[in-house]
Amino acid sequence: MTAQDQLTTPAALSAPQLARQAGINPLDYLQDRGYMQDVTNAELLRRSFEEGVVTAYVGFDPTARSLHVGHMLGIMVLGTLQRFGHRPIPLGGGGTVMVGDPTGRTSARPVMTLEEIRENLANILTQFDRFIDFDGGRFGGNPPALLLNNADWLLQLRYIEFLRDIGRHFSVNEMLAVESYKQRIETTGLNFVEFNYRIVQAYDFLHLFRTEGCLMQMGGSDQWGNITAGVDLIRRVTGGEAVGLVWPLLTTATGEKMGKSAGNSVWLDATMTTPYDFYQYWINVDDADVEKLLRFYTFLTKEEIADLTAVSGAALRSAKRRLAIEVTTILHGEEAAQEADSAAQALFSGKRDLDDPTIPTTVVPLSQFPEGITVADAFIRAGLCSSRGDARRLAQQGGLSINDEKIEDVDQSLDAKPGSILLRVGKKRFMRLTFEA
Repeated sequence: MTAQDQLTTPAALSAPQLARQAGINPLDYLQDRGYMQDVTNAELLRRSFEEGVVTAYVGFDPTARSLHVGHMLGIMVLGTLQRFGHRPIPLGGGGTVMVGDPTGRTSARPVMTLEEIRENLANILTQFDRFIDFDGGRFGGNPPALLLNNADWLLQLRYIEFLRDIGRHFSVNEMLAVESYKQRIETTGLNFVEFNYRIVQAYDFLHLFRTEGCLMQMGGSDQWGNITAGVDLIRRVTGGEAVGLVWPLLTTATGEKMGKSAGNSVWLDATMTTPYDFYQYWINVDDADVEKLLRFYTFLTKEEIADLTAVSGAALRSAKRRLAIEVTTILHGEEAAQEADSAAQALFSGKRDLDDPTIPTTVVPLSQFPEGITVADAFIRAGLCSSRGDARRLAQQGGLSINDEKIEDVDQSLDAKPGSILLRVGKKRFMRLTFEA
C-alpha cells in the first residue's frame, strides 16, 4: 500500500465500532473524545449503557435552509452513539423555531413564516443520512434512528391545559435568574414568546421520554439550562430519571466561532457551500486545532489521530489533508471528497490544467457585464472577495493573482472573452472563472 493509499483509504470499522467491540462504555468514549463537558447523572447513564439500548436526542431548529459545521458536532455525537448500538433521534424543531431560542442572542429572532419553516425543515432533514442510519444495520446491527419533528406535538397543545399541566412546574423567579434571560431583560428586553422557549423545549424531552423511552437529551453547553429544565420536568411530572449531557462550544485557535469562514457560515448543503469549499475549510484550519477537530469530526481511532498529529509545522499538512478528506467523505461521499482532494493537489502542486473538471468553477455570462468587467468584479463574482475594498486591500498585500500573475490594480478592466481564467487569493484559495458568450 502506498502512502497515498494510506492517506485516503477508510478503516473497515470506525472508532466507535472498535470501542464497542472492546467493551468500552460509551460514556468513557464520549469523555475521552472530548464530547462531554457536563452530564447530570453519570452513574445512571453508565448503567443504562451497560444494561440495554439508550435512546438519545439532539434538537435542530430550522432557522436557515441548511445546518452548518457547528451543528455537525451534534450529528457526530448521535452517529457515535448509534455505532455503539444505541438509538439516536435527530429532532427537527418545526415547533420550537416558532418560539425562538433567546440563548446567546441580543435581540429577538425574526419571525419566520410557516412556509419558510417547512422549506428549511425539508432541506435540513435530508442532511442527517450520511451520519445516521434510519433503516438499521448499516453500522453493524444498530437499531434504526428516528427522525422526528416537534411541530407534530407542540402545535397540537391546548394552551390552558398546557399552562395547568406543564407551566405550573416552572418558577418565574428561577427563569428570570437565568443569565441569558437576565442579559436580554437588562438590554433589549425579552418578549413573552421567547420567555416560553425553555418550557416548550423541556416539554419536548418529556414527550420523548413518555413516547419513545428517550433517556437523554444532548446539546452544546449553552443549552445546559434548557436541557436540565427538561430533566427536572420529567422528574416532577413522572417521577422518572432522565439525563442531560452537553459538549463544549467550539471556537478556533483564533477565537472565531466554529464553522465560520471569512465571516460566513460553512453549510452542510452542497449548493450553499460546495464540497471543494467545504474541503478547503478543513485543510486550512489552524495547526493548533487539528488534533481537536480530528477527535470531534471524524471516526478515526485515538491511535490514528495520535500518529497523524505527532508532527508539527509543514509536516502537519498530511493530518489536515486527512481531516479534510474524512469530514468531506462523511458529508458528501467518497467521490466528492476525492474530487475535492484531487483538485486541491493539482492547484497546489502548480500543475494547473484549466480543463480539469474537479477545479471549483464559477460561470459568468458575459451578457451580465455589457459595459465590461473589472478585476475587482471578477474576484467578487467568484466569491473570493467580499467587496471592492476587500479586493484592493488584498491586492496591496500582494495576495491576488490571475493565471499566476500578481494583480496590483483591481479597478483595471479585465479582457473578458469566452473561456476560463484562474483566480487566486493568497496561497490557498482558488476559483476558475469561466466566461460564457
